[in-house]
Amino acid sequence: GAAAVAVGQSPAAAAAESADEARARRDRLRRIIGRMSLEEKVGQLFVMRVYGTSATDPDQADVDKNLEETGVRNAAELIAKFRLGGIIYFGWANNTKEPHQIADLSNGIQRAALRQDSEIPLLISTDQEYGIVARVGEPATLMPGAMALGAGGSRSDARKAARIAGSELAALGIMQNYAPLADVNVNPANPVIGVRSFGSEPEAVARMVAAQVEGYQSAGIASTSKHFPGHGDTEDDSHYDLPTIHHTREQWQELDAPPFRAAIAAGIDSIMTAHIVVPALDPAEDPATLSHPILTGVLREELGYDGVVVTDSLGMAGVRTKYGDDRVPVLALKAGVDQLLNPPEPEIAWNAVLAAVRDGELTEERLDESILRILELKARRGLFRDPFVTHKGVDRTVGTRQHLAAADRITERTTTLLANADGLLPLSRRRRRRILVVGADPASPSGTTGPPTTTLAEALTELGFSATALSTGTDPEQATIDEAVAAADGMDAILVGTHNVSADSPQRTLVAALADTGVPVVTLAIRNPYDIAYLPEAGARASLASYSWTDVELRAAVRVIAGRARPEGRLPVPVPSADDPEQVLYPVGHGLSY
Repeated sequence: GAAAVAVGQSPAAAAAESADEARARRDRLRRIIGRMSLEEKVGQLFVMRVYGTSATDPDQADVDKNLEETGVRNAAELIAKFRLGGIIYFGWANNTKEPHQIADLSNGIQRAALRQDSEIPLLISTDQEYGIVARVGEPATLMPGAMALGAGGSRSDARKAARIAGSELAALGIMQNYAPLADVNVNPANPVIGVRSFGSEPEAVARMVAAQVEGYQSAGIASTSKHFPGHGDTEDDSHYDLPTIHHTREQWQELDAPPFRAAIAAGIDSIMTAHIVVPALDPAEDPATLSHPILTGVLREELGYDGVVVTDSLGMAGVRTKYGDDRVPVLALKAGVDQLLNPPEPEIAWNAVLAAVRDGELTEERLDESILRILELKARRGLFRDPFVTHKGVDRTVGTRQHLAAADRITERTTTLLANADGLLPLSRRRRRRILVVGADPASPSGTTGPPTTTLAEALTELGFSATALSTGTDPEQATIDEAVAAADGMDAILVGTHNVSADSPQRTLVAALADTGVPVVTLAIRNPYDIAYLPEAGARASLASYSWTDVELRAAVRVIAGRARPEGRLPVPVPSADDPEQVLYPVGHGLSY
């Protein structure tokens, strides 16, 4: 069977592969495709979700959800029913509880795949961007997110973070990561990208993207740049709407294209599409995911990309506004897509593609083109050679002391000090020992860290301060603000964690009320660095940005606040004035030190 075909190899070996070897491998893969039934071919194009911690024996609640959504009980049955090519892991689907469970789930999925007639291993993927999007949490190593790395500005740090992250994902059997983002975040009001982007300067973003692609792929996993052709300048979230990008073709070339070009030059394995309309690239105003001019014309022909193209989740509203769930997968394949990700109604999507081939709307040759790309990716990543992982490999790789220490060092270089009136920071343990920590406590991106106020207070206490945590939330009511003001009595300093402050945010009232107590206030933006523009001046005497709120970023920020580390981060985006967006308060590159 195909499982015995030795077509996988390390990235280094792949680079050294001769043209003859590449041809021989492709011939072997074509023979596999030649033996596949039409149903197997259709299945190979799909990447679906499944509920449960185990491939064969999930909890009853997950069995019920699977039955309701796909009429199967577990991952093994899902693979048998749809002849799947890939599965995506989500935290909310209970796929990523802890490292050994994830490894067992991955192995169970591969055993189910190899029991099928074609014996083709599955490609398991996830969204592990780090920062505010992370599906695998502690005890695995958490790295800073993209904008934090952009603030650090170090390509070698970005490469190392991805190499460590990639090695841990590979040890869990996750061989395709939907990262790094290649979106250039030029719009501060962008609700969906923001700190998931490396920054607002195309060339700087391109350098970081290339470094991370090299890092992930040198660790042996496939990396995925997203969201083509560029989701950085929207005010709508494609999860709920269909955004339009109004860039001219020239602006697109200048702003959005460079990071994707850099990813392709770095040899990226896969690129994810965006559910956005770009009239300058496709006047028909179809979402890019369904656009032949964008995916085949621009991505394949203009940029010369021949790797795997994967859709963003087909469950998102952005791709479902114009066409039904039965048309979307067919139109995506006609546009030039290879992998169909997370269809909302798997049965409808799968049958629609099958019917489109039987009716002649799609040819079998068109499917074979995509399947060859997918199998080549699986081969390159060693899945045909050995798709299984071991508990020993998990213990040796995941969350090791060296990895955690490297994450701390890398993250420390990303914390950005925006303002420091009267040299308030670093805080001295002798003069300002008692610290009140208040602020927003958004849920942990991975479900395993935080809450932020507690993490900050504990980190300060470990460094010899006496810190008290009081969660005030993102929308503190007057009673909560009064409670915080009362708690400030007798304190030497107050640390406020702010989260996406806007013009009418009660977080502003909180900071102003705390500043009125006369106790010095330090603000830490735990997500968007734009918060400082909305804070009352008295309350932003000392202000920092951490770009995310997982423990690794918060602990690094505390080391900077306490003077255990010098702030080295520089803004990778400009912070505009709240009253006049045309006016820049803090330019790209701004960052104080001590």
